[in-house]
Amino acid sequence: MLKIAYSPIYNHSLPDGHRFPMEKYELLPGQLLHEGIVLETNFFEPNQLDEKWILTTHTLEYWNKLKNLSLSKSEVRATGFPLSQELVEREVTILQGSVQASIYALKYGVAMNIAGGTHHAYADRGEGFCLLNDIAVTANYLIENQLSKKVLVIDLDVHQGNGTASIFADNSDVYTFSMHGEKNYPMRKEVSDLDIAIPDGTDDEMYLGVLQSQFEIILKDFSPDFIIYQSGVDVLDSDKLGRLSMSIEGVKNRDNMVLSFAKSLQVPIMCCMGGGYSPNVAKIVEAHTQVYRLAQDLYF
Repeated sequence: MLKIAYSPIYNHSLPDGHRFPMEKYELLPGQLLHEGIVLETNFFEPNQLDEKWILTTHTLEYWNKLKNLSLSKSEVRATGFPLSQELVEREVTILQGSVQASIYALKYGVAMNIAGGTHHAYADRGEGFCLLNDIAVTANYLIENQLSKKVLVIDLDVHQGNGTASIFADNSDVYTFSMHGEKNYPMRKEVSDLDIAIPDGTDDEMYLGVLQSQFEIILKDFSPDFIIYQSGVDVLDSDKLGRLSMSIEGVKNRDNMVLSFAKSLQVPIMCCMGGGYSPNVAKIVEAHTQVYRLAQDLYF
């Protein structure tokens, strides 16, 4: 069964005019049910992750400032969200969603988190709509609990997974692969195990050709027994922050490529949704929906 982490807390209230499309977290599960891709029984509602697992990744100083709402104005501004207790609860719930989805992936081969992919969060700070790094926390949880020995992060959001790269810079048990816009945010990139920077305007054919060639390169260096996939849809040509020229069909082919890669290796994969900033939220939801359709078709 395809298990999917979802909580109503994911759709967090933001000030009018805020550019982050928070409503997608409510629309996406509704779309999956409307199309009959999944049933209510596919969803599970995560609780908040115990802080001991947060501290495998984030510094105690940062976590204490975050949970006590004592970040400085500049630190809050860097996250892009107004800080509140409800926001912190949301972030910790997302962490539990990714961790629990990964446990389900070990059982079923694949599982999903409706939110997550918060790859800009560093060990000691938040950035770019990311306060806590669910990818890193999940990888550390799997390794600490001896559920995995070698975790591969495939990050295909249009923005580099800078926080994840930094967190695992000296950790040979986690391989970070980021394929992202060369001239896009963040301006100062970190060093992943494998970084592929692609130019503005890259279309489906160029993108998919480059991506396909990377899997062989990764496997020469690393033998994963678990994959975390950041499937951001801000690569779309319609995205306000993306600067690429990919179609909905191109994103579907990308997701199919990644899921097929995992399945061919018989390696469990957990997918978190990442970014998407097209002006038409329906296009964001449709792009995200595709990876769920593919998971059902390929695995179940």
